[in-house]
Formats: sequence, structure tokens, C-alpha cells
Amino acid sequence: MKILKKILIVIAIIIAIPLIIALFVEKDYAVEREITINKPKQEVFDYVKFLKNQDNFSKWATMDPNMKKTYRGTDGTVGFVSAWESDDENVGVGEQEIKKIAEGERIDFELRFIKPFEATEPAFMSTESVSENQTKVKWGFSGHMNYPMNIMMLFMDFEKMIGDDLQTGLSNLKTVLEK
Repeated sequence: MKILKKILIVIAIIIAIPLIIALFVEKDYAVEREITINKPKQEVFDYVKFLKNQDNFSKWATMDPNMKKTYRGTDGTVGFVSAWESDDENVGVGEQEIKKIAEGERIDFELRFIKPFEATEPAFMSTESVSENQTKVKWGFSGHMNYPMNIMMLFMDFEKMIGDDLQTGLSNLKTVLEK
């Protein structure tokens, strides 16, 4: 009986330690990347505000050539939704909606992931004049992980995982717009 009690205490401690650690781990993360494009700000903004154009530069849009895409609304306006569906678990099922547009400055999106996991996260793209013919484009994504799942943030490098994909997309965008 003493051995069973000791085993149960050890199991309880093993379970309790990660739960206690998770109390002190951040629940929110934000990743942002930027690039300078040699084009006027309005020209760059007029391109990035259309979600369908992401097919030409976003790394995520090219991950599955068999991905099914559907659209609702008028592209480049608040309320437009671009949805995707893929059997590839790295792509999954979800949709992106334009939530707010500050004309010439910023576009805010809401990403709704459905499969392989459910989450709703904000993202944005902004443009800022560096000079008459140069524009700084920022692409950002943020997220939240509830307790106790936030302990996974100790083992996941969102800066690298998401940041590398954002930077790839921005580099592709620069190539497309500077042609």
C-alpha cells in the first residue's frame, strides 16, 4: 500500500509541475516582418489590399497546388473572405476575412483556422513611405494560447516558424512588384 501511495504522489507531481509552469508562461505572441519595396506607397497598397493577390506572393498559398479556394464578397473591401481547403495538414482548412482598411496605410485581417486545429487570430499588412518611390511593407500575425496549452510556447519558436514564412512572402511580394 505504501508503494502505491508513493507512485500516486509521484504521478501527481509529474502532472502538477507542467500545470504550475504554464501559469507563468506567456499566452500571447506576435510576429512581424518588414521589407522595403522600390515602388510608390499607393501602388504597393493597391496591390496588397486584394486578398487574391496573396496567391502570387504568400508562402502559404503555394504549399498545396491542389488546394481548393473559394471567395465571398468584393475583394479589396471590408468583409471579403478568401477560404481554403486542403488535405495537406500543413495547410488545412480555414478562411481569411478583411476586417478593416485604413486606405493607403493598413489592412487588418482575421484568420480563422478550422482544421487541423481551431483558432481565430488577427493579422495585418501596412505600408509606409520611405521615399517617393520606396515603401516599407510590414506583415504581422499574432495569436493566443489558453492555459494550460500555453506551455507549448516554451517549445515552439513562433518568431522562426511564422516569421520565416512572412519574410518569404514579403520577399516574393518585392519580386512581383518590382518586375
